[in-house]
Amino acid sequence: MSARNWFEGAGLGLFVHWDHASQQGIEISWPLVGKSILPGSPQVEDEVSLAQYQSSAATFDPVLWDPAGLARLARSCGARYVVLTARHHAGFSMFHSKFSTFSIEYSPYRRDIVREFVEAVRTEGLRVGLYYSLSDWNHPNYPRFEEADKPYPRSAYRRPSKRDWELYLEYLRGQLTELLTNYGPIDLVWFDGDWERTAEEWDAPGIRALIKSLQPDTIVNDRLPGQGDYVTPEQALPTEPPPGPWEMCLTMNKGWAWRPSDSDYKPARRIARYLAEVAAQGGNLLLNVSPKGDGSLPEVQIARLKELGAWIASHGESVIGVEPAGPRVQFYGPVTRRGSRLYLHLVMRPTDRLALRGVPVWRIRRVTLLGREVELAYEPNMDVQAGPDSAEDALGEVLIDADEPTGSLHDVVAIDFDRLNASPKSR
Repeated sequence: MSARNWFEGAGLGLFVHWDHASQQGIEISWPLVGKSILPGSPQVEDEVSLAQYQSSAATFDPVLWDPAGLARLARSCGARYVVLTARHHAGFSMFHSKFSTFSIEYSPYRRDIVREFVEAVRTEGLRVGLYYSLSDWNHPNYPRFEEADKPYPRSAYRRPSKRDWELYLEYLRGQLTELLTNYGPIDLVWFDGDWERTAEEWDAPGIRALIKSLQPDTIVNDRLPGQGDYVTPEQALPTEPPPGPWEMCLTMNKGWAWRPSDSDYKPARRIARYLAEVAAQGGNLLLNVSPKGDGSLPEVQIARLKELGAWIASHGESVIGVEPAGPRVQFYGPVTRRGSRLYLHLVMRPTDRLALRGVPVWRIRRVTLLGREVELAYEPNMDVQAGPDSAEDALGEVLIDADEPTGSLHDVVAIDFDRLNASPKSR
């Protein structure tokens, strides 16, 4: 069995974006360089000097950080894995490291946040993921970002001397070795910051070989150039499902870190729709949360997760551990599949009957409204048909009477077949 098998069909994960600058209520890392010009990254409205951004490292004391509570919340809302920013682009390590004094160990909090996170998530039976930026805008050998470097140069970032770059790669490999040695099994490393250097400069194959030597079952995303086990579009569904495993990472509001002015939160109904749409295309949804500077989660984010969790409690079988229905199935909304059962996600309520096409209508045995197990009347319509000669397997249209809305984030119709032939996945 491939190590990435747990990832395919996991459905939902939580992303945790956080560092010392959350005390200031500003975006993570990006204000330091003055402007974000990368697709999917937040629009920086908090431009500050380098000194101002990094000043809060000396006062970082998140006394309300509750990793056990976060892990319980993740499990209760249906998440299967959680990913924490161990170190973002701005260079502050949320773990104890022999390779840096710019870390949580030298803040007033002192305790190892990564260790507390890993132990709490593992206790809840969830998969552990660590975000780690390849770039470090605070490291002297990278080289450190300066005010004179503004506006942000992206791929034209200054190159260090050969010796400085060797020293930086030693630091990079050293911290990765710590993360994959000191905390037990790590299921996933979520790389970022790759765009500033080439795969050759990063020695991406060497980094992957290091990971494999330390933890052979750890999977990595595509932001370790040329080495990824899955791809990671941000903030919007791709127009075509990516080939192979993938996840869409999504913020609840606009940015990734806690900003009190960023109050435009997505309704829970929209988040559930994204989850269904991603699952119907064979991916996972990695939904972001952003602790405050004191370590507590904003109440609005807790409320969204609880609403989502209540829906998943009764509808989770339609989005967790499922696969796409296949390219022949036609419906106006997302369709997922588990064995011989299809799930129709009613993300936009019809006014009378549902029409589902491209299924073996004579093999339908039961149609129910998920969560209530209310049986729905249905009627095969063989005016639309194609496929095998066998009458039992002939593909056609089925019309289903729409029941009254239940008031859930969105209703799901489950269709049981006595047999549903294997179909190529839509991705």
